[in-house]
Amino acid sequence: MKKIFNLYKKYEEQINYLIVGGLTTVVGVGSKLLLLFTILDQTDGLQLQIAEIISWVLAVLFAYITNRIFVFKSKVKGKNQVREALNFVKGRVFTQLIQMFIMWFFVTLLKLNSNIWVIIFTLICQVMQIILNYVISKLLVFKKS
Repeated sequence: MKKIFNLYKKYEEQINYLIVGGLTTVVGVGSKLLLLFTILDQTDGLQLQIAEIISWVLAVLFAYITNRIFVFKSKVKGKNQVREALNFVKGRVFTQLIQMFIMWFFVTLLKLNSNIWVIIFTLICQVMQIILNYVISKLLVFKKS
């Protein structure tokens, strides 16, 4: 048990990031698929992008709060916290634009718009986003001064 605890302590930030990233993925993917399989039509390019944007907003709100508290343990306040939040959102906008392009290209342009393809491309994008978002958060957002 002590070895497990020591491993956790050694890689605490990365482990917490994966946990928070997994939960963020559940929030983002869950809300997107719920929208697409209930009130929005995934075969309509505009409605697909609306689902992407709504699920992104929900996931980013969840991710900023949980990353700030549990992963990077940021203590900045005031103007620095506003700057931190804006940098976090900028990083997430960048990776979301990549995801939107991928979804548009494969689902809308190539018409791979069956439920299974939507799920596959969504999951591929989520893995890409988790990796890129960690690098951006670590190097640009929650950097230690």
